[in-house]
Amino acid sequence: MMQSSLNTESKGLHVALIMDGNGRWGLARGLTRLDGHRAGAATFRDIVSAAVPLGISTLTVYAFSSDNWKRPTPEVRGLMKLFAFYLQQETERCVANGVRLSVIGRRDRLPASLLAAIDLAEARTGGGARLHLRIALDYSARHAIAQGLPFTPGPDVDLLVRTGGEQRLSDFLLYECAYAELLFTPCLWPDFSPAELERALGAFRKRDRRFGGLTTSPST
Repeated sequence: MMQSSLNTESKGLHVALIMDGNGRWGLARGLTRLDGHRAGAATFRDIVSAAVPLGISTLTVYAFSSDNWKRPTPEVRGLMKLFAFYLQQETERCVANGVRLSVIGRRDRLPASLLAAIDLAEARTGGGARLHLRIALDYSARHAIAQGLPFTPGPDVDLLVRTGGEQRLSDFLLYECAYAELLFTPCLWPDFSPAELERALGAFRKRDRRFGGLTTSPST
């Protein structure tokens, strides 16, 4: 299998996740959309823990797009508080496990409490060398490109997985996903387990990645 010249599997994969379906998961169970987001945060913790053993060195997740400001104000406020709480709770775990945490996206519209949590998390985890965890908050790839990529792009994405059944990129990592393999699953994010991620990586490794060249398979 041909691998990206910028990010070979021997160096670890860059996997991007669009964590879709939290709100629908909550409503389907007679809960609130925010309850679904809280369940999704627990799933996210499990996925981060599973990333390194599965050969992932960079994990970029879509937590809140610039278009998500259009959602009802109570939901947005609840999400901002949830993001800050997650960072406060997980920073020391990241330090202990060699996870470097970065937030990409605009910061001028985020609440002060969240900005403080971001600054502390990035400073405390800066030495992490096992996994680079990138969280996209108030993120728009088109805005980043139009502004000359002020949000530091990561390595080329090898595999992008979107949960929740939708089949689009929704303005996420358009630059880094130039040659990404795409995988869409109906599984709602709170139900997306490390086993689901392992299956996605198994499907990825069966694909022939040519990057504009010819197949490396001797039979074709």
